Amino acid sequence: MTDKSCGKTVDPRDKKSTKVLQLETAMGAAIASFKGAGAIQIPRTRFAPVKTTADMLGLMSDANEITPDFRMLLKAERAGVPPTIKLDDAYKFVDQLKTLVPSEAECPSLIGCKKLTVEGAGVTFAAGVTIVGTVKITNASGEPKTVAAGTYTDTTVEL
Repeated sequence: MTDKSCGKTVDPRDKKSTKVLQLETAMGAAIASFKGAGAIQIPRTRFAPVKTTADMLGLMSDANEITPDFRMLLKAERAGVPPTIKLDDAYKFVDQLKTLVPSEAECPSLIGCKKLTVEGAGVTFAAGVTIVGTVKITNASGEPKTVAAGTYTDTTVEL
């Protein structure tokens, strides 16, 4: 078991709320407790884990597709490598991600994206934004700013 309590609270938005202790146990140890039990290894290509809003943004984008049997897969053009996405903590929760990407229409095209970094609160994508290569978007003003429609290739955009 590992102690994952470092800084975790009942309300993740309120660091002063009651602290919690999260315990994790290896599944292998649990499976060994059942006579005749086994495990099946499922390749990563069979599922799309979402642990962060950055993961969610990647899945929302055109870098992925839903197959006829309803599996989410990276498009062939990605050659098995998803875009690397780093979002400011201002977009840590789903409702905050919706300020960055208010609707499916505003999700930037990431099919040609190697790495996208968004720093600063108040950023919103307009419909028609395409990210190619490595792009960093920064809003140091604290005021709401919109990334205008267009293609952004290997650049830093200061709003």
